[in-house]
Amino acid sequence: GVSPKLLAAVAKVESGYNPNAVSPAGAQGLMQIMPTTAKGLGVRNSFDPEQAINGAAKLLARNLREFKSVPLALAAYNAGGGAVHRYGGIPPYAETQAYVPKVQKALAALGG
Repeated sequence: GVSPKLLAAVAKVESGYNPNAVSPAGAQGLMQIMPTTAKGLGVRNSFDPEQAINGAAKLLARNLREFKSVPLALAAYNAGGGAVHRYGGIPPYAETQAYVPKVQKALAALGG
């Protein structure tokens, strides 16, 4: 139930479409999912694009149901749902404040 264009926009911003990407924080693969989050989503190999995309779709679908807003769902994808709840919106973290508009811009460029 998650738009393929939204998933593509997240992949573009997260990894530049690189399935072998690893962030300094340890997020892995095309969708830059943290290993513990990946495990909870049933992703056995974050570097497998199909598993990564399916895991990200589960996470984004959950976030969209919970927050009922694409910007808040994206903020939760980046900073965690707890942070979105704690701050009552997009958390005041520089990374998250930059991340949400970047993904929205990438989504718009994809026609989403």
